[in-house]
Amino acid sequence: MYLQKISLVNFKNIESQTFDFQQKINCFVGDNGVGKTNVLDAIYYLSFAKSYFNSVAIQNIKHNEPFFMIEGEYSLNNRTEQIVCSLKRGQKKVLKRNGKNYDKFSEHIGQIPLVIISPADRDLVTEGSDTRRKFIDGVISQQNKTYLQDLIAYNKVLSQRNALLKYFAANRTFDALNLSVYNEQLAAYGTKIYEVRKDFLEKFIPIFNEKYQIISGDKESVNLLYKSQLQEYSMLEVLKKSLEKDKILQYTTSGIHKDDLSFEIEEYPIKKFGSQGQQKSYLIALKLAQFEFIKQQSNIIPILLFDDIFDKLDENRVLQLIELVNNDEFGQIFITDTHQERTENIVKQSNKPYKIFKL
Repeated sequence: MYLQKISLVNFKNIESQTFDFQQKINCFVGDNGVGKTNVLDAIYYLSFAKSYFNSVAIQNIKHNEPFFMIEGEYSLNNRTEQIVCSLKRGQKKVLKRNGKNYDKFSEHIGQIPLVIISPADRDLVTEGSDTRRKFIDGVISQQNKTYLQDLIAYNKVLSQRNALLKYFAANRTFDALNLSVYNEQLAAYGTKIYEVRKDFLEKFIPIFNEKYQIISGDKESVNLLYKSQLQEYSMLEVLKKSLEKDKILQYTTSGIHKDDLSFEIEEYPIKKFGSQGQQKSYLIALKLAQFEFIKQQSNIIPILLFDDIFDKLDENRVLQLIELVNNDEFGQIFITDTHQERTENIVKQSNKPYKIFKL
């Protein structure tokens, strides 16, 4: 599978542009602010029907324009597939495959597997647990439709339970029977989600450790730990224990929507004790493990986007990374960089066909 061509109209700072791509390596070079990352984001959009960098869809329309449109042509199983995503101001986003509208965008997730590695990934280290949960959910959802539907259902019930807790507080009342209906539903969905996450991480963590050791040249040991209240108690017990706190705060304070990942280097939090290069290596290893996991589960080689990843990596780690890419495990790769000469020198070492776009 690979992206043959993409056309952008009024997407972010790009008025109208079409790119024809090389099957292996494609590089976008140029100064900051010219739109290199925006092209990668458009490619991401065609896989997920949303931006990787800006969750407010309307803000991805070029200033003073009425709409944006992204159109991609893929070679998939020896046939051409067309994906179009568009948004008009004041209307709902539209996603089409071969001219046919998707009713639910979730039906498209996993059809065009893709992994992005970007400086924005640093949020996984610096931000709260919801960012790390989204990472887990994003990896699993690309190859497990049932998990994605369970997650959507869990969040819907969670929202309903929170609304009920607010109602109780506003009306100074409490109905245990009514609340128990939501508890049972949360427990059913939550237990299934927890089991899938646990099973996923048992497979994922060894892949991650292997990728990190390759990038770092076996310089340091790292770990990835799953933290969930369901490791000690059932979902119903968790909800029961937090009931009084939930009533006071008027929302559901416990459950699988509080799960987290602990990122460690030499048994210490990487957020506090990892250098910038170590943190970047850690995040790249996470994403390469995501790539490997999706490939194993789907038997499709995902598209790989590298956004400005050579910055803050020493030469040895860059060489280790290129060595990884230099084998046939990888399919189509897109790279952005501000230094054309650096990029060209690096991709030449891969011994793969490449194309450079100067923006």
